[in-house]
Amino acid sequence: MLTRNSAHPPQLDDSPEHGALMRVRTSDRAEPFAVPNAFDLRTFWLTLCWRARFIAGITLAVVALTAAALIVIAPNYQATAVVMVDPRQLHVTDTPTMLTGIGADAAAVEGLMLKQRASPYLPGRPKGPWWKWKRDPFIIDAVLMYAQRGHGKRSSFYSDYTFGVWTRGEAGDELVPVGKAYFGFTDDELLQIDRFVRRNTKDRFGPVREVVHEPDQGLVLEVAFEGLQRSTRHKSGLAMRFPRINRLRWDKPPAEADRLERLETMIARIEQGQAL
Repeated sequence: MLTRNSAHPPQLDDSPEHGALMRVRTSDRAEPFAVPNAFDLRTFWLTLCWRARFIAGITLAVVALTAAALIVIAPNYQATAVVMVDPRQLHVTDTPTMLTGIGADAAAVEGLMLKQRASPYLPGRPKGPWWKWKRDPFIIDAVLMYAQRGHGKRSSFYSDYTFGVWTRGEAGDELVPVGKAYFGFTDDELLQIDRFVRRNTKDRFGPVREVVHEPDQGLVLEVAFEGLQRSTRHKSGLAMRFPRINRLRWDKPPAEADRLERLETMIARIEQGQAL
């Protein structure tokens, strides 16, 4: 049997704080779907489409400009011949005979690239299906004039070399620079040249050392290079293409190094398209 306790009737809280709390909770329940910072799929899709159209427009504009440039500024290249060679029967003995089918430009050709018919074009230098043959480089004897420290692992060694050949000057024979090389030698040869530079330094210009280069004292370098071209940068008026140190000529005095007249003859024949 249930009895009502009249001594403690239920009390209602009519305080202002309770009323405010009830009103806040009532207002929260009034808009149950109002979630702040909600993800709007429609806005995201429209933004994505706009950016895609913008990128596509820029790409098409770049392609159109590139195509127009290629049409207006066409390179002046022309294939003169296609040389078909069987590698199993290839014997490189005579350069002019091998390049006879190329025509009047045979003297300007630096080499040949042979590939198997089924081999794909790949980046880098794939070996096996591809084979490259180049003409023998030009060789001269030059005298070391200046040396500079290298970079990276060669920063402690003098590995960048400027060399020259003899020519007739106002006071007699003098050396004029014709090129600069920093590879082609072995690690042991690098140590030998570095030791020579340190022991025979004549003057210094910042990081560059001038070494002794007299007719009876100095270091002769056998230099290999791919070609010659006119240059206003060097006092000699000539510059080498892809020079490299081929050999150290400790056995040869600087007075017996090559002269500028020989290089002038070389570049004259190159400019006339004659084989050297």
